[in-house]
Amino acid sequence: MNKIKILLIALCTAFSFQSCGIYSLTGADVGSAESYQVNFFQNEAAIVEPGIDRTFTLNLQDLIQNQTSLVLTNNSGDLVYEGEIVEYYIAPQSSTSENTAAQNRLTITINVRFFNNTVTDGSKDFERRFSFFSDVPATTQLIGGALDTALEEIYERITQDIFNASLANW
Repeated sequence: MNKIKILLIALCTAFSFQSCGIYSLTGADVGSAESYQVNFFQNEAAIVEPGIDRTFTLNLQDLIQNQTSLVLTNNSGDLVYEGEIVEYYIAPQSSTSENTAAQNRLTITINVRFFNNTVTDGSKDFERRFSFFSDVPATTQLIGGALDTALEEIYERITQDIFNASLANW
């Protein structure tokens, strides 16, 4: 009797780890896609901050890699992401009693074109702008670690928004 209980528990455990591939903890719906391609996002903003284009491209690749089972490819991907950084600017957000900036806001806007090559009618394709910001004290110069922290916050939000728009059925 004890062996039967152990066998049943082992079978139930084995079946609970079995997956049919339909459900995802991230909410991603990759359909029949097996690969994805992220083309380089060129910085075409009026202010050019060196390296932000490469960093963004890598962050988007990493997010998709970490949240799906898709394979990254350099060409002929089932899902293709491309676009450009169209805005990068810093603007004062709030002022002090001396009429100086108390806080600055770094804003980045990225134009994204998404193509789902597994759907022949183009119904899942889109071109859309994604934007987010990071507020920093006016006394902080956006260089080095301060810039890296701001970019990390912005890219985390924008890449997640792109992921949700392209692969999540929310």
